[in-house]
Amino acid sequence: MSAPGAMLSRPPAPAGSPPSTVPQIVLAVLCGGYAVGAAFGWGSPEVAAFMGDFGLSFAALLAAVSCGLYARKRRTRFRPAWMLFAASSGMAGLGNGVWGWYEVVEGTTVPSPSLADFCFLLFAPPAIVGLLVLAKRPVTRAGWVCLGLDSWLIAGSLVTLSWSLALAHTAHFQGRSVAQSALSLAYPLLDIVLVSMVLVLHFRRSSVHRSAINTAVAALALTVLCDALFSSPLLREHYRSGQILDAGWFAGSILLAYAPWVARRAGDEAGQEEPRPAARRIPPHGSRPIAGSLAALTPYLAAAVCTLGILTNVLDGRRIDRVVLFTGCTVVLALVVRQGIMLLDNITLTQELAQKENHFRSLVQGSSDVIMIAAPTGVLRYVSPAAAGVYGRDAEELVGSELASLIHPEDLGRVVHEVRRFLAAAPEDEPTTRIECRFRAGEQRSGGDGWLNVESTVNRHHGGLIFNSRDVTERVRLQAQLQHNASHDALTDLPNRALFTERVTQAVTGRRASDLDTAVLYIDLDGFKQVNDTIGHQAGDELLIQAARRLGDSVRAGDIAARLGGDEFAALITGDGTRDLAAREFRIHEIADRLRIRLSDPYRIDGREVRVAASIGVAFAEPGVSPAGLLRNADLAMYRAKQAGKGRVELYAPQMQTEVAHRAELATKLRTALHDGAFSLLHQPVVELASGRVTAVAAHARWRSAQGIFFTPAEFLRVGDRGRFTEDDGDRAAELDRWQLEAAVEQASARHRAGYPVPVAVRLPARRLLDQALSPKGVESLLTRHGLPSRALVLELSESDPRIPLDDLERRLVALRRLGVRIALDGFGSGVAAISALRRLPVDVLRLDRGLVDGVVESARLHKITAGLLRIAGDLGMQSVADGVDLPEQVLALRSMGCTHGMGTAFSGPLDEHRLRRSLTHAHYPVPDLAVQGRAVVLTGSGLPARQGGPAGPESIVHPPLRSNSETSVPPT
Repeated sequence: MSAPGAMLSRPPAPAGSPPSTVPQIVLAVLCGGYAVGAAFGWGSPEVAAFMGDFGLSFAALLAAVSCGLYARKRRTRFRPAWMLFAASSGMAGLGNGVWGWYEVVEGTTVPSPSLADFCFLLFAPPAIVGLLVLAKRPVTRAGWVCLGLDSWLIAGSLVTLSWSLALAHTAHFQGRSVAQSALSLAYPLLDIVLVSMVLVLHFRRSSVHRSAINTAVAALALTVLCDALFSSPLLREHYRSGQILDAGWFAGSILLAYAPWVARRAGDEAGQEEPRPAARRIPPHGSRPIAGSLAALTPYLAAAVCTLGILTNVLDGRRIDRVVLFTGCTVVLALVVRQGIMLLDNITLTQELAQKENHFRSLVQGSSDVIMIAAPTGVLRYVSPAAAGVYGRDAEELVGSELASLIHPEDLGRVVHEVRRFLAAAPEDEPTTRIECRFRAGEQRSGGDGWLNVESTVNRHHGGLIFNSRDVTERVRLQAQLQHNASHDALTDLPNRALFTERVTQAVTGRRASDLDTAVLYIDLDGFKQVNDTIGHQAGDELLIQAARRLGDSVRAGDIAARLGGDEFAALITGDGTRDLAAREFRIHEIADRLRIRLSDPYRIDGREVRVAASIGVAFAEPGVSPAGLLRNADLAMYRAKQAGKGRVELYAPQMQTEVAHRAELATKLRTALHDGAFSLLHQPVVELASGRVTAVAAHARWRSAQGIFFTPAEFLRVGDRGRFTEDDGDRAAELDRWQLEAAVEQASARHRAGYPVPVAVRLPARRLLDQALSPKGVESLLTRHGLPSRALVLELSESDPRIPLDDLERRLVALRRLGVRIALDGFGSGVAAISALRRLPVDVLRLDRGLVDGVVESARLHKITAGLLRIAGDLGMQSVADGVDLPEQVLALRSMGCTHGMGTAFSGPLDEHRLRRSLTHAHYPVPDLAVQGRAVVLTGSGLPARQGGPAGPESIVHPPLRSNSETSVPPT
C-alpha cells in the first residue's frame, strides 16, 4: 500500500468487552430442553399434555409479567407497546390454561368453539397494535397513507395466496357450523395481518431500542409461524398437546419475555425519552443498504405474491374465486395509488434535491475555505474552487494528486498519526478532528516552492476523509511574533529577563559537575539616567538600542545577551570545561573588560556625542548556587563595581552579601532619621566684607547624635558605612537634599514673616538640579506653597560632574533664573570644570574654594591667583563670596583684592535658629581695620568680638583653635 493509502487506512478497532452471554445460554437451555422433551413425548401422554398446555400457559404468562414490569418501571415512548404485548401474552396464557383445563383436569376433548378460542383470537389484535406503536412514525400525511397501503398490499397478497391454497377449502368445508367456519378463517386471517405488520415493522422499525424491537419481532414471527402450521388441516387433525409444534410457541413466549430487557443489557438508556443519536456507520463506497432496497421492493413483491395466488387458481383449472378477484383488484388498486403517491413524492423530492444541491454547490464553491475529499488510498477526488485563492493552485491541478505529497515532510508523520488515531476512534465519540500542518503552495501565493500553514477540520466520508481547510499562515506568524515578544525585549529585541533566567537555569542544571567556568555578567550603564534627564527619553532609547547591538555583536555565538530592564543588561558566558580557577577568572575577566570597553565607547545620537560607562559584575556558577542566586551574585558584583568608581569589572566575593545588608541598614537608618527629625538645619551668615552687614545665610544640614553632637551628612554616611564613603552615598543622600531644600525654604519664609528678609543659600549637587523633582515648576510650586519670594532663594552648585551635559544644565538654570532664583557657583577655582561652567552657565554669585582662602595671606603665588579670579568676577559683574574666612588677616587681604562677601569663623560659625535671629537683630559684624595697630581683635567661636591685653603688633594676635565649618572630628562609634 502506498503512503497515502497507509495514512488513510482504517486500523482495526479495539475490541470492547462483550456483554454477558448468560441470559442467552439460559434461554437456549430452556427452549432446547422443551424441544427435546416434546420430540420424545415427555415420557408419557399425561406429562406431554401437561407440558403442552400448562407449560405454554406458564411461558405466555411469564412474557406478560416481564413486559408489564418493564412497561411499569421504564417510562419510554414505547411503553404502550410493551403493555399491549403483555395483554397479548396474557390472552395466550389464559387460552392455554383453558385448553389444559379441558384436556388435563377434566380429561375431555376441547369443544369448538370454546373460551380458549376466544382467548387465542384476542392474542393477535393487541400484538398488531403494539407493532404499530413500535413502527417508525411517518412525518407526513402521505407517509401514513403509504404505511396503510403497504400493510394492505402485504396482507392482501397473503390472503390471495392463502385463499388459493387452503382457505377456500376451509370456508367450504361441509358439516361445520357457521361459528366453526368463521373460527377456522379467523385464525389464518389474523395471522396474515400479524405477519403483515411484522414485515412492515421489519422495514419501518424505529432506530430506538433496535435490539429489543428485533427480539420482539422474532418472537411474534415464530408464534405466527407456529399458528400457520397449526391452521393447516393436515397438522391440525393430528395435533396433540406436548408435540414438537408446542416448542415453537414456547420459544416465542420466552423470547418475548426476554425482549424488553435486551436494550438495557446492550447499554441503552431505556429510561430516556429520546436516547442519544448514534453516528450512522458509513458503508463502503459503491455499496447499497440491503434493507432499503427490500423496503423499496416490498409493494412489488406483494403484487407478485398476489399474482402467484391468481395463477395458482388458473393452473389448477379452477374458476377464479370472487374473494381472490376482489382481493387482487384491491391490491392492484392499492399498488397504483401507492405508485402515484410515490411518483408525486419523488417529483417533490427531486425538486428539493436539485434545489439543495444548487444551494450546497453555491456554498461549497463560494466558501473561502477549501473543501477536499480524499479517497481511502489518499488520492484527492474533489477540491473546491477556493483552492486557487487559498493555496495559489487550481482545483483541477490538485485533483488526482496524493495528499501526502502536498504536506511538508516534517509534518507528515504527525498528520499520519492523527489520521490513524481519528479513524480508530468510534464515530459517535469523535465525529471530527482538527489537523494543522504546512501545505505546499503554488507560485501564485509563494512565488516559488513555498509552504502555507493550513488548519483543517477532518470528517469521515465513505471510508475516506473530508478536509475543510483554511489558510492560517498569518495567525501562525502572529502567534510566533507574540511568543517572540513575550520572551524578548520590545526595544532592543534582546532576550528579556524571563528568557535569560530560563537559559541560565538550563545552563546551571544541565552542566557537568566539573564545568565551573560558566559565568553571568551583569551590566549597568553608568550615567544613563543623566542622558534621559538631559537629552530626553527618545535619545535614551536610541542609546539602549546601540548598546544592545554592541553587546550582541561582542558575545560569542554560543553565549546569550539579554536586557533585564532599564539600563541593565546581562550576558551568559558558557564554559569550555576549564578546571583551573585562575585561568577561568582571567578568561571571563578578559571577556568582561572587552565588553566594558566596547560599551563605553562614545555613542552618536542626533548628531551629538554621548558618553556613558559600563559597570560589570561577574559571578561564576559555583556548585550549590541556584540560577536565582547566580543572578543575585552577579548583581551584587555589579553594585560593587559602581561603588568602586564605576566603569570597571568586579568579580563576586561572598562578603559582598554582608555589605549589601549594611547598606540596606544605612538607608533605613537615614530614612528613620529624617522621619524622626534627627536632622536639623544650621545657618551661617554671609557678611559683606566692606561693612560687616549680613546679606544672606547659608543653610547646612546637621545630624544630632545621641550625645548631642552635630555631624555633617557626609560624616553620618561614613559612620553608617563603617568609615567608607563612596560616590554612591550621593545617590542615597538625594532624599536628604530634597529635605534640606524644603526645610531651608520653609524656615526662610518664617524669618521673612518675622521681619528678617535675608536670602537663604542652599547647596545642591549639579546632577540634583537636573532631577525632575527640582524642575522649574517644582521649585516655583515650593516657593509658592511657603510664600517665599524667588529672589530670597540662592541655589549653589556644589559639584561639577564632567558627564553632565552643560547644555541641559544651562537650560535648567536659565529657567530657574527666569523665575527669579539666583544661581551661585560653589568651589570656584578648584578645577577646569569650574572655569568651563563659568563660561557657559548663567551664574550670579561666585564662591571661592576654601583652598584659595586658607593660604591667601602666607603664599604670594596664591595671593596673585585669588586676586586674578576676583578680578574676573568683578569684570563679569558677579558677587564673590569667600568660603572659610577664619582670620582677620584673611578678611583684610580678601577685601583689598576686591572680594565682596565672606563667611567663616572670622564672623560666625553655623548657628541654630534662635542664635541666628539674635545675630540678624544686630544686622552686622565688626570687621578689622588696618588703621587700628594698637590692639588685636580676637574672634571667638560665638561670633562676639573680644579683646586680649598685651603689647601691640602681629605677634600679639591670639589665634583660637580653628575647625572647618563643614567638617567635625570623627564622632565616637
